Amino acid sequence: MLIFMTISLVAGFLLSNQSPINADLSRLVKSPFIAGTISFIIGTLFLAILAMSMTGRLFPSGRFIQAQPAWIWLGGLLGSIYLTSNILLFPKIGAIQTTILPIMGQITMGTVTDWLGWFGAAKVAMTAWRLVGILILIVGVLVAVALPSLTNRDVRRFDANVTRQDGPTRVIGWQTWAVIVGVLAAMQQAINGHLGTLLHSTSQAAFISFFIGTLLIAAVALMIDKRVPTVSQLKTTQPWNWLGGILGGTFLFVTVVAVPQIGAGLTIMMGLIGQIIGSILIQQFGWWRSTKQQMVPAQALGMVLMLIGVGLIKMA
Repeated sequence: MLIFMTISLVAGFLLSNQSPINADLSRLVKSPFIAGTISFIIGTLFLAILAMSMTGRLFPSGRFIQAQPAWIWLGGLLGSIYLTSNILLFPKIGAIQTTILPIMGQITMGTVTDWLGWFGAAKVAMTAWRLVGILILIVGVLVAVALPSLTNRDVRRFDANVTRQDGPTRVIGWQTWAVIVGVLAAMQQAINGHLGTLLHSTSQAAFISFFIGTLLIAAVALMIDKRVPTVSQLKTTQPWNWLGGILGGTFLFVTVVAVPQIGAGLTIMMGLIGQIIGSILIQQFGWWRSTKQQMVPAQALGMVLMLIGVGLIKMA
């Protein structure tokens, strides 16, 4: 179990680097949707090479497709919804809520998925220690992510201005959608993990999910931007601007491997901890042209609480 928890943590750390890389790419191609499409295409090619080298095939047989329930193919759709929604949520509810609300949705859905055995997952009993561990983990997330932002006057002012532009009803609607987006992200990991089990191939399941997501996000980009990136825009990129898709593909592959072994809930939680630790380090050192921001004691305390929570969950 410890091995799969560790690789989920590392995968989350790698994924945290995807956001600043894609943000810089978005600046260069002047569209977050085009940047997302480029990232998805690269990730799909990476996973295609991985799947061909491991199994010698990319797609399952028609007989296999017909024999499976429709929901088993939803992973790519849910991933594209998550990416698109994060782009749309930021200007609607601000930085703090765009980060925290989806995380709460992911933790909740991951826990419920394991508890009730949804999406082919093995049932995990909700013991008292497990519940305490989950609650401590949530407190750790709030301390590490929300508290530093709440004490930052510039962030508070920006978020207040953003939410003031829409009425209370619309803001509540966007907040609700942010939680739902987190739920969908957790469903994606559980579904992809079960697809890997059915296919007896983690690489093939990861490729299929990414391939479907690529088609959908590309369609969204064409509808919104009605253009493709110019050659001059692409020439301004650095080699590391193309790493986002590989990092995303690696994360998806690891979750497909880990979910059947340690459950959707623990896979999601370890991935989130890795993402939070990675984001703190990225801000600390200013990686990928991101703005430097010194780590504060609250972030260190939050990371300690998250690890304690996971430890209790593992003991349970």
